Amino acid sequence: LFAIFAFATCGGYSGGLRLSVDCANKSESDLSIDIAFAYPFRLHQVNFDAPTCEGKRREKLSLIGDFSSSAEFFVTIAVFAFLYSLAATVVYIFFQNKYRENNRGPLIDFIVTVVFSFLWLVSSSAWAKGLSDVKIATDPEEVLLLMSACKQQSNKCLPVRSPVMSSLNTSVVFGFLNFILWAGNIWFVFKETGWHSSGQRHPPDTMEKQSSSYNQGGYNQDSYGPTGGYNQPGSYGQVGEYGQSQSYGQSGPTSFANQI
Repeated sequence: LFAIFAFATCGGYSGGLRLSVDCANKSESDLSIDIAFAYPFRLHQVNFDAPTCEGKRREKLSLIGDFSSSAEFFVTIAVFAFLYSLAATVVYIFFQNKYRENNRGPLIDFIVTVVFSFLWLVSSSAWAKGLSDVKIATDPEEVLLLMSACKQQSNKCLPVRSPVMSSLNTSVVFGFLNFILWAGNIWFVFKETGWHSSGQRHPPDTMEKQSSSYNQGGYNQDSYGPTGGYNQPGSYGQVGEYGQSQSYGQSGPTSFANQI
């Protein structure tokens, strides 16, 4: 959906501007000079006629600049991203078993997601710069400087209407939103590859086995009794060969055993 908005707002753009040239001789004036341009913004191919204010002679001019490379690159990435997203959705829903077989599906998906994230960043940045240049090249004040009649102070040259660039601004915004979306999706695809789970060196089962092995030893036995004394049998004293009590405890419990 984000890819559709990206290439639709850029690839479907068409706009224009209108200029006015008021010559000293009113009969030679042209108060409505319309200049239309559209995607892919090969502005040097956009021609228009302007009065010279020297009789009925008119001059043929064209806008300056060719910004088709950045615009077409941006739209191409958006279209391919849309097609891949559509294909991936079908695979996720109907071919989940094939997708997880031998871990090839998640691995390919991870690589493609990383590549598209990088391409979205590059294409959006390039198109943002290209759009800035398009705005300058189609600025009515800049276009008026191309006309020879506007270089004479006796003539009045005015901009009537400027091009509307709101949809192109939206395309740049959606371009960077697509980059954030694809870059954030890298983490979820990475977990599908299985590399995330295999990277855990101490899984919970290993820790439980280690804790149980310590509990079976002599470090966690009930050797201190419920009252805190040293009165549990077999804890610190053992019966020797002649029936005498051999104590290994502290001085308190030993004196008590000798009295008995």
